[in-house]
Amino acid sequence: MSTEDLERYEAEIELQLYKEYKDVAPMFSFVVETERRFYLANEVKKIVHDADGRTYVELRMRDAWVWDMYRTTRFVAAVNIVTFKDVNIEELPKKEL
Repeated sequence: MSTEDLERYEAEIELQLYKEYKDVAPMFSFVVETERRFYLANEVKKIVHDADGRTYVELRMRDAWVWDMYRTTRFVAAVNIVTFKDVNIEELPKKEL
C-alpha cells in the first residue's frame, strides 16, 4: 500500500466518522474533550482530586460515543478517565420537539 493509498483510506474513514458524529450527536447531552479523545455522553461526572500537591481530574461518563476512527465499536456504556491535563465539558442545547 502506498502512502497516497493510506492517506486516501484514512481520509475516507474520517469522513465516515464525521457523518456518524452528525447522525448521533442529537442523541447526547454533553460534549467532552480531553487531550486524547472527544466524547459525546448523556451523563458526565467530574471529580477533582488533589494528591501530594498535584491536581488531577477523574471523569466518569455513561452512555457515551467516542470519536476514534480505529475503534470497531464507538458506543460504550461507561468510560472512566484520569488525567492531569485540561478537560472541556459542554452541555449541548436541547432540541425543541
